[in-house]
Amino acid sequence: MRYLIILTSLIISLLAVDLKPFKEIKVDGVVKDLVIRDNLLIAGTDTGKMQVYDIEKDEIIKTVQLPKIKDFMGDIIDTRVASVDKIGNRYLLLSDSGKGGYFNLWIFENNKLNKIITPEDKKSLVKARFIDKDRVLLGYLSNEISLYDLKTKKESFKTAISESKFSDFALNEDKSKVAVTCESGIIYILDTKNGKILKELKSEHVDNVYKLDFKNGKISGAGQDRRASLYDEKSGRGEHKEGHFLIYATGLSPKAQKVAYAMDEQNNIYVYSTLTKSLLAKLKGQKSTLNSIVFKDENTLFSASDDDTIIMWKLNK
Repeated sequence: MRYLIILTSLIISLLAVDLKPFKEIKVDGVVKDLVIRDNLLIAGTDTGKMQVYDIEKDEIIKTVQLPKIKDFMGDIIDTRVASVDKIGNRYLLLSDSGKGGYFNLWIFENNKLNKIITPEDKKSLVKARFIDKDRVLLGYLSNEISLYDLKTKKESFKTAISESKFSDFALNEDKSKVAVTCESGIIYILDTKNGKILKELKSEHVDNVYKLDFKNGKISGAGQDRRASLYDEKSGRGEHKEGHFLIYATGLSPKAQKVAYAMDEQNNIYVYSTLTKSLLAKLKGQKSTLNSIVFKDENTLFSASDDDTIIMWKLNK
């Protein structure tokens, strides 16, 4: 049976196709974060904007512009939107403040922009995501994770993960657990209700993990060690594929039947079957270094890189 699986995987890999972009979407600035919520593609850019693209209508339906900031030289510049998210009609934006490495957290709702966290709160944040409409999970540069209440403006917990610098986190579908990673290469699973560390995954990476995804009990990692990892959350077992360059981005399909990684210096995306481990497709056309890969469904995904173009890919063409 083992040899049959290997033979099948080899045959499927030989049948893998090279695919060109299905559609290119222009946004204002370099994309720094990208998520899909309610059939909307939401991008945060380095020009201080959050732009919302309606996938069905094929148009940008909302743009939110954040105020400019002063840099350390006193020059007026655009802020960088490091994180975006959406729940219901409420949007989240995390941005640079230009003051001592501290960040602003904004909530946009009913066409009003409210600043929730300011530099005076002294939070060196890297990433933020909604847990529900009133609570936000925060990732600190110091590799701490906290749960912030938007009503009380207090943290219900703040968990120190390790002494390594924070890299990324990814929530599971019901937001009950979060996978957190850092420059050590270890992936930690936390309970989002209380911040308790439930598990450590550390068999596949030996250096910084840039990006994670967490879907249907699978966790994928993109590493500075040129390793593309895939873990089973329940068993803790993992495996990895060797890339040809630093691997900056990864994404899992909703059912975790497919996983994608940026695997080479040409910014190509490699899509694998998580069942057979075989290469299904190579996506060619990204012009600069990839930073985000998000799946809409099992056959549609979007990618963003260090430029102003988001690419839509169709795997079943």
